[in-house]
Amino acid sequence: MTGERRQSGAGRKSKGRGKSSYEPVWIAGVDEAGRGPIAGPVVAACVVLPRKCSIPGVADSKQLSAVQRERLFVQIQREAVAWAIGVASPREIERLNILQASLLAMRRAVLSLSLTPQRVLIDGKFCIPQLNLPQQAIVDGDAQELCIAAASILAKVARDRIMAELDRLYPQYGFAQHKGYPTPLHLERLQQYGACPAHRRTYAPVAQLKLLTARAEVE
Repeated sequence: MTGERRQSGAGRKSKGRGKSSYEPVWIAGVDEAGRGPIAGPVVAACVVLPRKCSIPGVADSKQLSAVQRERLFVQIQREAVAWAIGVASPREIERLNILQASLLAMRRAVLSLSLTPQRVLIDGKFCIPQLNLPQQAIVDGDAQELCIAAASILAKVARDRIMAELDRLYPQYGFAQHKGYPTPLHLERLQQYGACPAHRRTYAPVAQLKLLTARAEVE
């Protein structure tokens, strides 16, 4: 999932053959959603905003209501120079661990952009492996950089929509309600129906259920 529009960004002047030309400098913000759930993918977003962009109401996605996020999702897409979504599946989370899967989703988002940013700002402590671009990891970056806050909203809304699709596939779990987080309802349904392909089998509640099932079969 990607998008773009023509817009001047921050810029730098370069001289060539006696002429001065303006080169835009694109700064991308990256954030993810979905590290804590026991089901569903982890989703990352990358957003490049125009210079001196102002989008009222943009903040860390966790501080906003679902209605506010949906409204800002559309506005951010409209204002952004470019944006993209990256996803890592439950199987990739199991194979890599959640940190590495999150970084993989971030890398996919950046590489899916319709342009190449000159700098990438990432929410958190870690830069993105195997990404040959200047990067800076910023703890609580979604509270400091507008482009990261915008990315957090796109990632959250995109993931919520994926969980709504999974709810249609597996309605017994209530994914549309809890988004895969280990709520009492989710844990109750997990005990009742067992795990489905959307579940992360290495996460404790799912892994413990598998262990109990295996023991019961042996006995």
